[in-house]
Amino acid sequence: MAHSHTHNHTHSHGGHAHGLPASGKLNKAFLLGIGLNIAFVVVEAAAGWWYNSLALLTDAGHNFTDVLSLLLAFFALRMAQRKPTERFTYGYGKSTTLVSLLNAMLLLVAVGAIGWEAIERLGTAPALNGTAITLVAIVGILINTGTALLFFRDKEHDINVKGAYLHMAADALVSLGVVVAGLVMHYTGWFWVDAAMSLVIVVVIVWSTWGLLVESLRLTLDAVPHGIDLPAIREYLQGVPGVAQVHDLHVWAMSSTENSLTAHLVVEDTYQDSQLMEIREEIAHHHGIQHVTLQVERGPDGHACEHAGVYH
Repeated sequence: MAHSHTHNHTHSHGGHAHGLPASGKLNKAFLLGIGLNIAFVVVEAAAGWWYNSLALLTDAGHNFTDVLSLLLAFFALRMAQRKPTERFTYGYGKSTTLVSLLNAMLLLVAVGAIGWEAIERLGTAPALNGTAITLVAIVGILINTGTALLFFRDKEHDINVKGAYLHMAADALVSLGVVVAGLVMHYTGWFWVDAAMSLVIVVVIVWSTWGLLVESLRLTLDAVPHGIDLPAIREYLQGVPGVAQVHDLHVWAMSSTENSLTAHLVVEDTYQDSQLMEIREEIAHHHGIQHVTLQVERGPDGHACEHAGVYH
C-alpha cells in the first residue's frame, strides 16, 4: 500500500478446544479397530483361498485396504495432535485431509482390481462351499459393525474419522452381501453368484467413497469447508457498525477439525478497536471458525488497498 494505515492484526482461538473431542478415546477406538480388522483379514483371506471364494477374497482385500486406511487415519490423528513448530507454524493438521484423500484413492484402486477379476470369473464359476462362506461373512458383519460403532460419535467432527466410519459401515454391508451369496449358492448351486456379489460389492464401495473423495479434494485445495456459509459471514462483517467494506475474505480448513478465516476490514472513524473481540467471538460461535485474523484499514485510502481487486 502506498499510504500508511493503522493495521490491527488480531488472532483468536475463540475459546474452542484444539483437536478432536475425546481424542484419547478416539486413539483407543483406532487401535481396537485396527487390531480386530487385522485378525479378521487373516481369517477371511485364508478362508477365501481355502474355499476358492472370490467374494471372500474380495472382501478380505477390501478389509486389508481398510486396515491400511485405519492405520493412515490413526497416524494423521496423531500428527494433528502435535504442536506447531517454527517450520510447520500451522501444526500438522493438514495431514488428516491428505490422508482422507489418499484413503479414498486407495479404495478406488482396490475396487478396480476386484471388478476386473470378478468380470473374468463370471463366465467360469467354480463349485464353492456356500455354508463356510456364509459363516466367515457373518463374523465379518460383527467385526465391521463393531468397529464402525467405535467411530460413530466423532464422525461428524472430522472428515478423517468419517472416512474410517464409512469404510467400516460399507464393510458391514459388503459382508451382509457375502452372507446372501453364500446362502444362495448353498441352496441353489448357482456359483456365479459369488462373482456377481463381488461386482455388487464394488458398486457399494465406489458409491460410499465418492463423496469422501470429493470433499477431501476440496479441502486439499483450500476450498471453503462444507457447512460454512461464506455469504452469511460476509454479510455479518459488512453489517458491523463502522465497517465500510470487506475484502480479501478467505476461509479454509487447517485440518479436518479446525478452520481459519482472514479478512481486511476498511473502517470509518466511528469504528472502535474494542469491537474486534466481539467480531471474533461471533464468527467462532456462530460459524465454527476457531482461528480468526482481521486486518483493519483506516483513512481515506482504505479502499485503495492493493488486494482490494482480488476476489471479495
